[in-house]
Amino acid sequence: MPKQKTKKKSRYVPYAVGFKVPSDQAKIKAIGSHPIVSELDPQSSNGFEFFQPIPQPTNIDDWLAQYDEDGQSYGDYLKQCPWLSTRKLKYMLQQFVSDGKTILEKYPNGKIYLLPLGDFSGENCVNFKTLMDFAQMYLGIPVITLPGIALEEENSRIFWTENPEDRPTHGKRSSSRRRKFEINSRFHQPTNRIQLKLDETLLRLRSLIPTDAICMVGLTMYDLYGDDTDLFVAGMAAGNHRVAMFSFNRYDPALSFSIEKWYDITCDNSMSTIERRKLILQRSCKLLVHEIGHLLGIDHCIYYDCCMNGSGHLSEDFRQPMHLCPVDLHKLQTLVGFDVIERYQALAKFYKEHKMEEEHKWVTKRMAFINQSKT
Repeated sequence: MPKQKTKKKSRYVPYAVGFKVPSDQAKIKAIGSHPIVSELDPQSSNGFEFFQPIPQPTNIDDWLAQYDEDGQSYGDYLKQCPWLSTRKLKYMLQQFVSDGKTILEKYPNGKIYLLPLGDFSGENCVNFKTLMDFAQMYLGIPVITLPGIALEEENSRIFWTENPEDRPTHGKRSSSRRRKFEINSRFHQPTNRIQLKLDETLLRLRSLIPTDAICMVGLTMYDLYGDDTDLFVAGMAAGNHRVAMFSFNRYDPALSFSIEKWYDITCDNSMSTIERRKLILQRSCKLLVHEIGHLLGIDHCIYYDCCMNGSGHLSEDFRQPMHLCPVDLHKLQTLVGFDVIERYQALAKFYKEHKMEEEHKWVTKRMAFINQSKT
């Protein structure tokens, strides 16, 4: 009896209902016109394709298998971005120059603040100075790290400890008392694991934002969740209040996580400390600039494989590139006004110093292409 032929399984899954992959023409239109075309030219060079198409989903949990994203073109961004408005945002408490062309001209004292929440002294924790430097050169906006907020564990609970100097006064008299608040959390006694709930933490961040902040991002090594049904969440942004909070807990490549139980985590101690720290830094840098990008008005990208793509799970997040595609680079360059080549030069130096070989190779080739196109 002949063998029955089996239908070959596709390695792809369908896009979310309604989603359509942008055509090449739509991608070019989304980039928008630019005085120096070579900086935003998506074409390949010597067989090296700078901007890959977005991969088709291979998992039902992939971003574009779940969401019908409309995309945000450069033209859309100009219409939607509040930071480019000629009117001062009502919640900004700093100097405003209405005829400024960029965010730094409109809010000349504006800064991005990073706030450590809890302990970052472990050998596999992110160095805040390194994160700050990367975010500043990637985004082109001054980035400042604030003194950290202590998160103290007591009897399976977590307390937020706030010193008087941590609180902005906004010109008002401030209490000199040290304050301590319990933060919503959940605890699993057999494994001694604890997760922070985001709701109250975001509210506390709103009360601490400095007057000259464009936005403030709280960062922690604690695992996070939003609703009781969540396995975990990487973080959450409250864009209208210019604050966000994110966790680096699940960005450690030596850790493996259950897809069913939030507290079920194992560690592979055979991985070298150097490689482990390098990957934690690379993943953390990408998370940080992606999320600040949202606070600056940049939506998820559907045009190319890009740092601003969405992700449905950690594996998809880790796969995505560090660089911005021409659509989103054009948005950020217009918002901030940086020189594209100078930005790439700074990033190349950073990638080389921190042994991010793939990122260094990409940005070096990109600079060579742009310089060659100008001659």
